[in-house]
This record gives sequence, C-alpha cells and structure tokens, in this order.
Amino acid sequence: MAIGGWHVVVLLLVYTVIPVRSDGSNHKYKVGDPVPLYANKVGPFHNPSETYRYFDLPFCFPAHVKEKKEALGEVLNGDRLVSAPYKLDFLQDKDSEVVCKKKLNKEEVAQFRSAVSKDYYFQMYYDDLPIWGFLGKVDKEGKSDPSEYRYYLFKHLHYEIFYNKDRVIEINARTDPNALVDLTDDKEVDVEFMYSVKWKETSTPFEKRMDKYSQSSSLPHHLEIHWFSIINSCVTVLLLTGFLATILMRVLKNDFVKYAHDEETADDQEETGWKYIHGDVFRYPKYKSLFAAALGSGTQLFTLTVFIFILALVGVFYPYNRGALFTALVVIYALTSGIAGYVAASFYCQLEGANWVRNLLLTGGLFCGPLFLTFCFLNTVAIAYSATAALPFGTIVVIFLIWALVTSPLLVLGGIAGKNSKAEFQAPCRTTKYPREIPPLPWYRGSLPQMAMAGFLPFSAIYIELYYIFASVWGHRIYTIYSILFIVFIILLIVTAFITVALTYFQLAAEDHEWWWRSFLCGGSTGLFIYSYCLYYYYARSDMSGFMQTSFFFGYMACICYGFFLMLGTVGFRAALFFVRHIYHSIKCE
Repeated sequence: MAIGGWHVVVLLLVYTVIPVRSDGSNHKYKVGDPVPLYANKVGPFHNPSETYRYFDLPFCFPAHVKEKKEALGEVLNGDRLVSAPYKLDFLQDKDSEVVCKKKLNKEEVAQFRSAVSKDYYFQMYYDDLPIWGFLGKVDKEGKSDPSEYRYYLFKHLHYEIFYNKDRVIEINARTDPNALVDLTDDKEVDVEFMYSVKWKETSTPFEKRMDKYSQSSSLPHHLEIHWFSIINSCVTVLLLTGFLATILMRVLKNDFVKYAHDEETADDQEETGWKYIHGDVFRYPKYKSLFAAALGSGTQLFTLTVFIFILALVGVFYPYNRGALFTALVVIYALTSGIAGYVAASFYCQLEGANWVRNLLLTGGLFCGPLFLTFCFLNTVAIAYSATAALPFGTIVVIFLIWALVTSPLLVLGGIAGKNSKAEFQAPCRTTKYPREIPPLPWYRGSLPQMAMAGFLPFSAIYIELYYIFASVWGHRIYTIYSILFIVFIILLIVTAFITVALTYFQLAAEDHEWWWRSFLCGGSTGLFIYSYCLYYYYARSDMSGFMQTSFFFGYMACICYGFFLMLGTVGFRAALFFVRHIYHSIKCE
C-alpha cells in the first residue's frame, strides 16, 4: 500500500471511531427551542456491566423514536441513546405535564417489580449532560419477611435545569416520593406518567459546566487519602529499595574487589559466584520465539499505557466524555502494533532465530488471541441477557476491519523493519559450547517463590490506589486525578525494575544462569497479585452479583492483568538485562 494510502486509512480510522461531542453540547438556544434529550439505558445499580435499553422496560414511547448515531467508543461503553418521551424545551417551565396514561398488564407489572427489587437506575443525556435516577423503591420498614415487602414505581419526574444566557449549564432529576404506583401484587395497574420542568439562572460559565462531575474525586478528604497513599508508597518503596540497594552495592563492590584480587594473585584459583557462570549467563533462553513475542507485546502495551496517560493528563478523558477511553485504547493499540512487530522480530533475530514469520504471528496473537476468545464468550453471554454490552454486528465488523487494515499491516511492516535492522546481541562474554549444570538450590529459590517475592513489593506500592480505580471502572465513582495515578505508575515501574534486578543478582550468585525467563516472570508477577485483589474486591468491597456481571468482571480483569503481566515482565527483563550486561562488562572474563 502506498504512503498516501496509509494516510487515508489512518485518517479514516480516526474520523470514524473518535467520538465527537454530541449534537447538543455546542448549541446556543432561544426561548422555546427544543433541546435534545436522549434516554440511554437502565440496569441494576451494583452491576455496572449489566445494562439494558431504556425501552426494554414498558415506559411511555415517544411519538417518533429516533436512535442517535454512536461512535465506536460509545458503543463499546454500552451506550444506546434513543429519543426520550419528555420535552424539555429551552426556558419552558412545565408543571405536572402528562407523558402518557398506560394500563400495565401483569407481565409489565412483574417487569417493573423485578427492576425495582434489583435497584434499577436509569440514565439519560440532556444537551450532552448526564442524568440519573432510580425507577422505584422497596418499602422494607418494619418488615422482616421479604414476602411482606412493598414495591413502588416512581411515576413523576422533576427536572431542574440551570441556564446561563443561551446555554444549558446543569440539569438535575429527582423523583416525587409521593407519586408512587404499587407494583406488589400481580394485577393490572393504571399509571399516569408525568414530569415537571423548572428553569433557573446561574452564573456558571458554559466552559465549566462539566466541573461538578469531577469535584467528588477532588474533594479535600479524597485528595488527602490519595496523597497519603502516595507518600505511604514512596516511603515504603524508598526504605525497601534503599535497603536493597545498599546491600546490593556493598555485595557487588566486594565481588569486584575479590575478582580483581583473584586475577592478580592466583589465576588458576577456582571461581565462585556469578563470575563462575560467565560462559553461560548469555546463553539464549528456551522458547526464544515466545520470549521475543512476549517482549514485543509487552513493549506495545507499555507504549499504549504511556500514550493513554498523556491523553489523560492533557484533559481528553473528562467525566462523561462517553467512550473516549475505549476509543483511545482501540486506536492507539492499532497504531502501535508496528512497535510490537519491530521489537519482537529484532530481538528474535538477535537471538539467531530463523523463522521470523512464525514469530510475528505469535506476537500478533499473544495478547489479541486471549482477548478475542474472552470477548467471544462474554459477548455471547451479553446477547443471551439482551444487554447493551452485546456489540452489534456492524461494530464487530468495524473492529475486524481496523485489525485487518491497520493492526496487521503495521505489525508486518514493523516485523520487516526489525528483521532488517541487523542489530546484534551485545554480550560482553563468550558463551561456552556446553552449559554448566545448575547446582541444587533450596525451595525458596524456585520460580514460584521468587515470583511471589517479586510481585509483593510493587503491589504494596499501588494497592491503595487500586481501590479507587476499581470503584471507577466497576462502579459509579468518577476518577479524574490522573496526575496522582501517573506518579503511582512511575513508582510501580521503578520498584518492578529494582526488585527484578535484585532477584536476578541473587540468582546469578547462586550459580543459576537461567535468568532470562525468571526475570520476565518476576517482573510480571504483579499482574497476578492484581488479579488476586480482584477476588478480594468482588467479594469484600463490591455488591456485584449474577452470572453476567461476574463473568464480565473476572473475564475482562483477567485480560487486563495479563496485559500488566506482559508489560511489567518486559520492564523487569529490560532492567535485568541492563544490569547483567553492566556487571559482566566490569570484570575480566577469560
């Protein structure tokens, strides 16, 4: 494909999937102008992934149902916007306006009762501003037996809208606690759905109308907790890494003095420790094609994370910019696939690998393969539940086209560039023909105990911040303090690199030269700790329930933690490789 063709593909990709501000958000209105109001979805409050279309419940239908065209990220977010039956014209107050009168049959009453019992909420968008409310309430007062509970549906909505000159600034919706419909019994019920509208003037400028949604995460006590967690992490990390650094530097200094003395006095003296295995330490690892593919995928995910942080810090992911994060993930992952191909093919050729095409296929499928299988299963579950999390066929086709027209070609181009880079593996010592036998080692020097030790310290540095991230992704909190998150991410990288270097040194000092895979596994082991935290969060900190929500939570978190494993494994190995090259450069190896 010509260079001009690539420009067309990239521009098409950006313009078709990046969400544009909704059609109401930049409009100026005159008195009586219609302002767009869209009903989005309903679902159990404690199950954020389990959402359904608004009109899956028997609400009043508008005269003309109009579906709003959604960008890719908004569809991935489960948004399905359709025109709502309420008319909230600019500066037009209304008092107890009737939307419709409806006779609910037994099945519809049962539908609403089930929704109320599961604590369903609704979400709408008015001029691109989000609105929430609950559908009803369960009266449990003075009743110990669930069979005695009373179920009520709210039938009157009060909209309070603030404006500044010709712009909509804020909207709040509340339900009338006195306008209730009893749904407890299985019988037909007559309902008169109503709404009221009250307009109020405000001095808040249009540019700051989204600020209130980020204030909850910026409140002083929240900021204090965040900064306390960072200071706690920094102090812990500095103490432990400082302690390890002191030991490591002292031991290394003694090693260098000892080896220099040995070279001067007794050349025939038998070597011990890490110098003894200098002829094996740069022996290429087993399964080098898989190893190179893991490094390529990890480097791509690291680059993706850095780009996401850059976008977050410049303010792209403001609250309720629907689907922006999902869009950014899809676009940046597609455009960075060339990095994965280049790193994997280049490193594989440095390790004298011959079948670089197979290595490239392995690189392309190492992360995307498990993600695709997980998506297929979870999308099937969502279809069975008729939830909005089920992607439409058209969206699946768009994602496939992005993969076929952007991700795969860039991966191949990166692989070709990596193969032709002619870089050589820089080993300061010659590798002997036959490997030395590794001496018997105690159990705690095995891979699993070392991974447990390596993952604990980085995890302890981030676990306080993890709660806020989980509460945002798998709940209804808003996370906006990306600067703090970026600092935590930097701490995570430093600690991962340092602990991997320390464990690699102790492994080499024990004359175990198979450090390549071990350093990768130790670096990535934090991903396993994060997945363990998922179990704790699900059962102890959340109220999620049901097969769909459980499968979505553990399925997608498995993919995210696997991505962390690859990314941090790459960071750990790169740090260990730099360290090993440095110490073997510093001594004279015969």
